[in-house]
Amino acid sequence: MSIETWRYFAGWADKIQGSTIPVSHARPNRNLSFTKREPIGVCGLVTPWNYPLMMLSWKMAACLAAGNTVVIKPAQVSPLTALKFAELSAKAGIPPGVINVVPGKGSEAGNALAHHPLVRKLGFTGSTEVGQVIMKSCAESNLKKVSLELGGKSPLIICSDCDLDKAVRLGMQSVFFNKGENCIAAGRLFVEDAVHDEFIRRVVAETKKIAIGDPLSKATSHGPQNHLAHLNKLLEYVQIGIREGAKLQHGGRRLNRTGYFFEPTILSNVEDHMYVAKEESFGPIMIISRFNDGDLDGVLKRANATEFGLASGIFTKDISKALRFAEKIEAGTVFINTYNKTDVAAPFGGFKQSGFGKDLGQEALNEYLKTKCVTVEY
Repeated sequence: MSIETWRYFAGWADKIQGSTIPVSHARPNRNLSFTKREPIGVCGLVTPWNYPLMMLSWKMAACLAAGNTVVIKPAQVSPLTALKFAELSAKAGIPPGVINVVPGKGSEAGNALAHHPLVRKLGFTGSTEVGQVIMKSCAESNLKKVSLELGGKSPLIICSDCDLDKAVRLGMQSVFFNKGENCIAAGRLFVEDAVHDEFIRRVVAETKKIAIGDPLSKATSHGPQNHLAHLNKLLEYVQIGIREGAKLQHGGRRLNRTGYFFEPTILSNVEDHMYVAKEESFGPIMIISRFNDGDLDGVLKRANATEFGLASGIFTKDISKALRFAEKIEAGTVFINTYNKTDVAAPFGGFKQSGFGKDLGQEALNEYLKTKCVTVEY
């Protein structure tokens, strides 16, 4: 997908156009107004550790296609990808000074980018808490333009009229893909009463079959978590859920092997007031709540009762139900009978405290362009 992203935005580089505007403020009309779309200038990018190359590509390809230069600060625990990318970009002929990499801590290197007076735009992907700090810093420095792709607690609704085999397969993928280190991971599954018990039985059985091991092996589908602090956070997250009354159906343990391996985990009987119902784990932990048969409005209300609004999904064969869900759910991305299906041409970004601005698609260019209006009298 990283390669596809660069190819897609390369196609936009010579198609950035303004518009001519009919104006009527003078009689006779001897005025012409037109707009120009111009690069912002120096753009700072701060990217996360879960997709070191893809997140760099999502932001930097649009940034460069719009004509800007870039300073990127990769995540502290995964700096080597960006450094290797910069090395390869020089070999590919990118002029000196266009792509710049500044590794380091967010509190130092990231903070310096947010406050630097020559940086006119900052794009960030990461946690909501850090996003709030960055937005404040950008406002206090020089009112930088900001785009933020932040945390999520994406709801996935499993209706009783769905293709249950597909819902089980993709429901697992929605949570366990990339060991759950995925911003749009389904943070909470709402399963209709009529299929609730059967859904749990099937996902537990299939989760036990997941191949855990070396991430460089093609036989592996579940590797280690990114770093120790994150693994410890996941262990604590599960224990909080159990203490509050959730039922541990599977997993919840660190595996007894070299590496930061955390067993894919399933928690059921999750009530709306619980910590695990509201907070993002950013790990392979499936959170299951039930909802009453036929109560789409009720489950929509529960799904929207969060400050996050990144992604969402529903499995149903009823097109009216699916489109009503798409209309009412407060999320920037809606999946119907699928999940995790992103494309370089489709805009990606969230609502509420999941941030604002878009990566990917034509809309992403708007994040790295400014519009100038020119009016001529003749």
